[in-house]
Formats: sequence, C-alpha cells, structure tokens
Amino acid sequence: MGMSRWGSVLALSGALATSAYAADAQKTFTQGGTNPAAIACSTCHGADGTGMPAAGFPRLAGLPAEYFAKQIADFRSGSRANPIMLPIAQALSEDEVQALASMLANMPGPPVKPINRAQAAKGLGQTLALRGAWDRNIPECVSCHGPGGIGVGASFPPLAGQSAQYLVSQLNAWRQKTRKNDPDDLMGHIARSLTEAEVEAVSRYFAELSQ
Repeated sequence: MGMSRWGSVLALSGALATSAYAADAQKTFTQGGTNPAAIACSTCHGADGTGMPAAGFPRLAGLPAEYFAKQIADFRSGSRANPIMLPIAQALSEDEVQALASMLANMPGPPVKPINRAQAAKGLGQTLALRGAWDRNIPECVSCHGPGGIGVGASFPPLAGQSAQYLVSQLNAWRQKTRKNDPDDLMGHIARSLTEAEVEAVSRYFAELSQ
C-alpha cells in the first residue's frame, strides 16, 4: 500500500476515533456515564449546557476544558465541597471527564456584550469588575478572568453570562470558607473583603452581560 493510501487510512481512523469520542461525551452529557451514579449532566445543567439559574445550577457550555477537568477532580477529592457533585464526580471515569471537558469547551455559551475597559466605569458592579477596589487590595475581576470576563485557563472561569444567583452563591461560599479550591486563597481574600451589596452588584453586572 502506498504512503498516500496509508495517510488516507490513518486520517480516516483518526476521524472515526474523534467521532466516537464525541459521541461518548454526548451520551454521558445527555444519558449519564457508564456508572449509574454519574447522572446525565443535562439533568441539572440544561440540554444546551447553559444551566438552570433558578435552581442554582451554573452553565457548563463554553467552560475552558482545563477548568472543567480541574473542578471535577476537586469535587472528586473533596477539596471543593458539594454534596451533589461529589458522587457524580467520583462515578465519572477519567476518559469520560476528558471527553466532557472537550465537548463542553466547544459548546456555545451565551453571547455576551463586549467590555470596553477604556470607558468610565459606572455603578458599583462595573467599578469592581473593571477597576477593583485597590484601597482594600481588591483587584479588578477582569485582571484574572480575562479582559472580557470570558475566563482564562484552569483557574479562572468565565464570569460574563453566568447567572447572578450562581455567582453570588460562589462568592458567599468563599466568604464563608466553604469553598477554598482557588490558588493561594486569592478568591477567599477577595470575597471576604467584599460587602454583601458588592457581592450582589458585581454578580449582577457579569450576569447582565448576556445579550
């Protein structure tokens, strides 16, 4: 068999493997994992992965793959405490986690309004998001979560377009030290330095960036 023929065979094999990988991820997302304890992600996070804000379930669509995989590992180990996610994370295989992470990263999140940091910040939420409160050593949110609040890597998830309910719940978890899986307690320090009004305002600001 000539080299060009071998190349075609290898390309086809790779495409089939990729297709099967994607199908497995979709099945885990919509029907659950091979372990029955790994219930379908869509049960709580919606068929399109955009979450169920009223119930406190965040969007998964568009999360960086590294961030999703890290959170599953943290749920599994207990370093991020969550009684709902603990048994699910422990029931997922590593292959299922990686396949889901890849699929979710490529799922479209909600369209969000662009942030122009050159404009004057108006209101409490926008000021904290774009300017911070450096007199209290609180950096602007976008310095870590990306210029548009769209997330960066394994440690800094998207904030833009996430529900206000979920953002408030996570900031309060850091304030109460029930969540502590962030690098060097960075979010713990920031959250405990915010007032309740600031928590509500900055959460609402990022949520309202959804178009």
